[in-house]
Amino acid sequence: MRDDVSSDHPVLIAGGGLVGLSTAMFLAQQGVSSLAIERLRGGSPFPRAAHFHMRTLELFRQAGIEDDVIRRSNEEFLPEGAIVAMDSLAGRKLADIIGSLNAGVEAVSPCKRLFITQPGLEPILRRRAETAGAQVLEGHEIVALAQDGDSVTVTARNTDTGAERRFRGKYLVGADGAHSKVRELLGIPFDGRGVFSNSITIYFRADLAPQMLGKPISVIYINNSKFGGFFRLDKDCQGGFLVVNTVGDPKTNPKAAHAAAEDTSEARLVDWVRIGAGVPDLDVKITGVARWRATSDVARSFQSGRVFLAGDAAHLMPPNGGFGGNTGVHDAHNLAWKLAYVLKGLAGPGLADTYDAERRPASRFTVEQAYSRYVTRTATYLGATDFEPLAHDFNIEIGYLYRSAAVASATGDGPLHEDPRQARGRPGSRAAHVWLERDGQRMSSLDLFGGAFVLMAGSEGASWRAAAAKAASELGSPIVCHVVGADLRDPEGRFEMSYGLAPAGAVLVRPDGFVGWQATEPPVDPAEALARALGRILSRS
Repeated sequence: MRDDVSSDHPVLIAGGGLVGLSTAMFLAQQGVSSLAIERLRGGSPFPRAAHFHMRTLELFRQAGIEDDVIRRSNEEFLPEGAIVAMDSLAGRKLADIIGSLNAGVEAVSPCKRLFITQPGLEPILRRRAETAGAQVLEGHEIVALAQDGDSVTVTARNTDTGAERRFRGKYLVGADGAHSKVRELLGIPFDGRGVFSNSITIYFRADLAPQMLGKPISVIYINNSKFGGFFRLDKDCQGGFLVVNTVGDPKTNPKAAHAAAEDTSEARLVDWVRIGAGVPDLDVKITGVARWRATSDVARSFQSGRVFLAGDAAHLMPPNGGFGGNTGVHDAHNLAWKLAYVLKGLAGPGLADTYDAERRPASRFTVEQAYSRYVTRTATYLGATDFEPLAHDFNIEIGYLYRSAAVASATGDGPLHEDPRQARGRPGSRAAHVWLERDGQRMSSLDLFGGAFVLMAGSEGASWRAAAAKAASELGSPIVCHVVGADLRDPEGRFEMSYGLAPAGAVLVRPDGFVGWQATEPPVDPAEALARALGRILSRS
């Protein structure tokens, strides 16, 4: 080690917020330590990114923190609720947007959507990551980086003293937000629409129990002659936050989409909360305000050599639908297992290169869907025609499809998403949720994933056990084999149909829970076919 390098780590992470901590946690789950370098001390002070989708909860379930997350969520928010539009909290309802937060979810996932604040979630992520060997360095920001064929070296500056330290890692993950210094240093631009709204988020305390307590509503969009935005309230309705996107009548005021951030005086912020509540004399205490720009942009590349971008550093989208933070967590999960396999020598470096091929199209699709929701729910005044048709939320959350060298049999064209109930074990799709039984205990098929590759065979697929053992031995990569009907029971009889298999077929699921290869019928030489597919996925063939 050179004298000017403080320490070496397998993976360095720029940012110790939601996405950075998720990356550290998922790496730790794979047995890889990391160092997250975070500018702030004590974590996020504001309750951002409160809406978490079922795929994100599935990943938290794999990491062993689902129960902690649910417990914290129940302390902060009502567990279910609708999304509606109103002219004010004390006024009339204009529209029902989503009738219930988890309508239909039980059919496709063992996990439910929920709300949890970022300050509530981040300590859970951090505890899990640090327990497994991750480290977090607070009060430092990355100001320079350099990479060669073997490593990345970063310079981190203490935000209090200005003192600089250097750290080296095999890889660097830039999870340092919308104004990512890592992306700037790499010279990677954003492509997209740019800024189409200057908005504010107002954090406040006020007694809104008379208007909202006990009502099963999660998000309230506000549309009136004064402003357009939305409320998210705490469980006791004694506070929350209000987003103001537009001011006045956008049809007659061309500055409406940018006027919210012009005046952020306390008096003006109090006025917005009172107008949105519909209570002119409401006692309001402002606890914080954040200015932000509504954009729908995607980085031109998610990778440069040994450096990767994730979360807001890689993609920016309007808050409608709550997709931003969730997409960042999914980035982290996709990247973590790939870096772990390369670092352990189980895969070739090309596996890490598939991160961009998989996550950038999925992110672009999600960004477009967030934009579609923005212009149809919040900014109809734009008269926008440059948006994609609204896809079902299930398609966005768990129906996006991967096409890369890490998916055997996948082609380079075709849809970017589909109804997850119709995936049928398609390579590149998220493996379907099916209720199974093991040793008399009910479990989801998703509970089998997260560590090694998993080969799941149909009821007449006992011969796949020997094929899996042989392929694993040849490639030196473990494969866990299950025969559904033998070591696992299928009490509802749904497994083979859900995975598109004949009774003697099998499907290979990657550590991230996505289907890597499917044999609807047994090939002539199952071991050889399986080894060839696994070798391709691991970039070793």
